[in-house]
Amino acid sequence: MKYDYLIVGSGLFGSIFAYEMTKKGKKCLVIEKRNHIGGNVYTENTENINVHKYGAHIFHTNNKEVWQYINQFAEFNRYTNSPVANYNGELYNLPFNMNTFYQMWGVKTPDEAKAKIEEQKAEYSIEEPKNLEEQAISLIGKDIYEKLIKGYTEKQWGRECKELPAFIIKRLPVRYTFDNNYFNDLYQGIPIGGYTKIIEKMLEGIEVKLNTDFFDDRQKWKNIADKIIFTGMIDQYFDYCYGELEYRGLNFEFETLDIENYQGNAVINYTDAETPYTRIIEHKHFESSQSPKTIITREYPKTWKKGEEAYYPMNDEKNSELFKKYQELAENEDNVIFGGRLGMYQYFDMWQVIDEALKLVKSIE
Repeated sequence: MKYDYLIVGSGLFGSIFAYEMTKKGKKCLVIEKRNHIGGNVYTENTENINVHKYGAHIFHTNNKEVWQYINQFAEFNRYTNSPVANYNGELYNLPFNMNTFYQMWGVKTPDEAKAKIEEQKAEYSIEEPKNLEEQAISLIGKDIYEKLIKGYTEKQWGRECKELPAFIIKRLPVRYTFDNNYFNDLYQGIPIGGYTKIIEKMLEGIEVKLNTDFFDDRQKWKNIADKIIFTGMIDQYFDYCYGELEYRGLNFEFETLDIENYQGNAVINYTDAETPYTRIIEHKHFESSQSPKTIITREYPKTWKKGEEAYYPMNDEKNSELFKKYQELAENEDNVIFGGRLGMYQYFDMWQVIDEALKLVKSIE
């Protein structure tokens, strides 16, 4: 064996593992099927703007250990995520807070807002929400559900809200303060200079092969290292022997504009059903970049097909049961460890990916 570890994928999970094991004197090889490192956190500098090539990545966590860990690789700014919702030209602040309630109903006090929401919830008498629609109405009432949740969510997941599990929206932030900070987390921000610089520091001095797909020569890669850290799709690794797990795909439409400021905010969600994209990202606002131009991305969710990039696992009951079968196979693979969002078939925030990677490193010590 030429290497101690072959790491398949150079996203956060794989890069952290490679960095930590190299520090321990292990010989690592990272292979990456894309033409760049970083996975979905990859940023590319264009027109002096760090463009998030695979959608907005806003770091946030309450985990002090994770925050201190990631800060060794970059200085973070104090960016606060305060998205705006556009519903057929009407603008609302997110997350749902007193600004939203005033824009929606003209109410000015928390008691007035609570009374309005309770009045709308009472119309439905939902005791135990059975799906996402019932969960949303029981949390926030009919008006906000119909204007700010329904269309956006159905575009995002490609299913009616009545068909989606309630847990998807259980953490929905609802605040009776005039606070537009989307995340409650103590630590949040964007790395100054972009995420790619973080991954570059992690992989410094480690052998990396780009444009290299594990599945093009599986036998070669399986025999090149004592152990494999696999961060790709777990069902693909096992040749879809139990069938395909479902994912959601995304298309990104980039546009460079000869103006300094297009929408005045980093993220605007389009919550009506008719607009085909879910949001427009204006990248310069993440780092207050100075540029005479601006770059925007329209994000279009789509049905995932085999061979395309998978972004979001569909963690409903059917897919969770199917994943359990693959998990059993994974546990019998002596020299392969599955990690990351696709390897563990779970939606992770960035801090959770870091936490999982560090847990794995500690388990090997």
